[in-house]
Amino acid sequence: MQPQLRQVLQQARQQRQQQQQWRQLRCNDEQLVDFCSNDYLGLRRHPQVLQAYCDGLHNHGAGSGASPLVSGYQSPHRYLSERLAEWLAREAVVLFTSGFAANHSLLCTLGPHYQQLLLDRLAHASLLDGAQASGCRWRRFPHNAVAAAGHYAARVPQSLLVTESVFSMDGDQATVAQLLTACPAADVLIDDAHGIGVLGDEGRSCGGQFSASEVDYLTITFGKAFGVGGAAIACSTEIAEYLHNFSRELVYSTAFAAAQAQAINAALTIIQSSSGQALRLALQHNIQHFHAWCLRYGLPVQLQPAAIQTLLLGAEGRALQVSELLRQQGIDCRAIRPPTVAAGQSRLRIVLSARHQPAQIEQLVTALASILEQLGHD
Repeated sequence: MQPQLRQVLQQARQQRQQQQQWRQLRCNDEQLVDFCSNDYLGLRRHPQVLQAYCDGLHNHGAGSGASPLVSGYQSPHRYLSERLAEWLAREAVVLFTSGFAANHSLLCTLGPHYQQLLLDRLAHASLLDGAQASGCRWRRFPHNAVAAAGHYAARVPQSLLVTESVFSMDGDQATVAQLLTACPAADVLIDDAHGIGVLGDEGRSCGGQFSASEVDYLTITFGKAFGVGGAAIACSTEIAEYLHNFSRELVYSTAFAAAQAQAINAALTIIQSSSGQALRLALQHNIQHFHAWCLRYGLPVQLQPAAIQTLLLGAEGRALQVSELLRQQGIDCRAIRPPTVAAGQSRLRIVLSARHQPAQIEQLVTALASILEQLGHD
C-alpha cells in the first residue's frame, strides 16, 4: 500500500472514530430478540421458502453461472418475472442482484434521457448515488414537500420524480397521490422496497394502488418482506428491453441463482395467499401493540403506521449507549448514525415483524423506558 493512501485511510478512520461514526461488522447473535431485521413477515425461515430453496439447489445448482444475457437467466427467473408482472399489473419485470443495483442502474441508464431528476431529500443512498452518477441535472426537494416538487417539475418539462413508498430511516410514507397531481408531466420512479409485500391489497403496495401510466418505474426488493434477496424493476416492455441492452449492472453481473428465484417464487405465493394476509394482520397488530405500550410509558418514539419505528436520540454516543444497554438485556436494536442520517439525528431504528410476540415487544418498551430514565431525557 502506498504511504499516502495509508495516511488517508488512517485519517478517515480517526475522524470517524472521533465522531463516533466508525462502523465494524458484528455477527448477528441468534440468542437476542431481533428488532433490526427487515424480515417483516418472517418469511426468511418459512418452511415453504426453505424447501423451495433446497429444491432449487438440487435442480439448478448453487449459482447461475453467468450473466442474464449469457446463460444465467433460467426458467425460475422467467417464471418469477412473469408472475411479478401480472401481480403488479406491469408489462415487464427486470431482475437485479440487489435493490441498490436496481436503483443505481435505472438512474444511470435512463437518467441521461431526462432534463432533470427530482429526488425527495430522504431518498435512499442508491437513488442519490444513481442520480449523481447519471450525469443528468438533478436536485432534491424537501421531504414530502409536494408544492416544492410541483414547482421544480413545472420549470423543467422532461423530469423524473424519484421517491420511496416507505422511507427506510423514518418509516413514514410518501404522499404519492399528491405528488402525481402536483407533477402531472413528470415520469415517476418509486422505490417500494419497504412497502411491497406488506402494504395494500395482497401486499402489492404501490403496484396495486397506482397504474403503470401513473408510476413508470417501480423498484421492489426481495430481501425484506420476501425474506430472501435480490430486487426487480417493474416497468414497460420497452424500458425492460432497453435495460437488458444498456444497463451495465445487468450486462456485466452474474445473475442471482435460480434456486434463489425459486425461493422468491415461494415467498410470493405465501404473500398472495390467505397466509400472507394473516401475516400482514399480525404485523399490524404488533405495530399497534408497540404504539400502545410506547404511549403507556411515554416513550418519545415517532409512531409510524409501517413496520419501521424511530426513536431519535440526537448524539451518536447516546444512540450507541442505548443500543448497547439494550443488547445487555437480550435485545438487538442497532444505532443509526450519520452519514446515514443527518447530523444530530442519531437514532434507534426499531423494526417490527409479524414474528414478534407481544411479550417481546413489551420487553423492548419497558427496557427502553428504564434505560432512558437511567440516562436522563435529552
